[in-house]
Amino acid sequence: MLAVAVIGLATASAAQDRPVRVLYLSQSVGFVHETVRRPPDGLAPSETAILQMARDSGAFTVELSQDAREITADRLDDLDVLVFSTTGALPIDQETWSAVIAWIESGRGGFVGIHSAADTALAFDGGEAAYVDLVGGKFDGHPWTEGTPIRLTNLEPDHPLAAMWPDGTDYAEEIYQYAGFDPDRVRVLQTLDMSAGSLRRPYPVPVTWVRQVGQGRLFYTNLGHTPSTWSDPRFRAQIVEAVRWTGRRTEAETEPNRAVQDQAALAAFAASQTPQMTVGTDVEAADDIRALQRIHPDQGPEEAARMTEAVGRIQARMR
Repeated sequence: MLAVAVIGLATASAAQDRPVRVLYLSQSVGFVHETVRRPPDGLAPSETAILQMARDSGAFTVELSQDAREITADRLDDLDVLVFSTTGALPIDQETWSAVIAWIESGRGGFVGIHSAADTALAFDGGEAAYVDLVGGKFDGHPWTEGTPIRLTNLEPDHPLAAMWPDGTDYAEEIYQYAGFDPDRVRVLQTLDMSAGSLRRPYPVPVTWVRQVGQGRLFYTNLGHTPSTWSDPRFRAQIVEAVRWTGRRTEAETEPNRAVQDQAALAAFAASQTPQMTVGTDVEAADDIRALQRIHPDQGPEEAARMTEAVGRIQARMR
């Protein structure tokens, strides 16, 4: 038994010493982003970028794919991390997805989702719900369209997966909002600052989060819509750290930060008002504020009226 234990420790140590083995999937079943569009004779911009990240960091090796059917239970044995920058219902069946979840939950694998990974599903009955259950949120529109000026709030400035982005970073990106997002399941690292930019909504919009999945780890960032983001040293550093962390080479906090998220919700609501309100302390209002995201005022007068009414109720409560 002692010999078996020693062999096990040596195997674990050897795994820690080698680069993380990554499969980068950039398949588009739906909308094709420019970051994943391959020219006739080359690689997509994000593929070139992630190869450069692997080479420059030495932290991981990467295989490229635009066909989810290449992910099999046997293939997972030779991988440490899946990185998805995908759209639409991927051709992954239920048996294979169950193998992926077991691989992650066991701690043998990790998952990194980039941008449109939140606009992705799986091609079997119940596949969308199963996929969203892993990622933690589903694309529900992008009021902040490509190139919209935004400001990023860093809720965890000392967290190794967010420290490369200074609090208050001004940027331009396409930003999603989400359905099915549960603040009790994730640790949010970055959000939108609703006191800045040309479009301000009265609810919090998470940008980056992490969560524990059994013994495995998940990282998701909304950033990555444009090729210029993939060239940004801060984004590249964040993806490298996400790969290292989900590949169990580093440690970082994953405990859901509900209290921090509640305060961010209050701050988002207050900042969006004219004149700007003082941030309240009624954290019980945070869920009502988050629920405003289910209203889409840009979809017509009826929705706009619903938003005005709902905001008015929260204003009266916070005064």
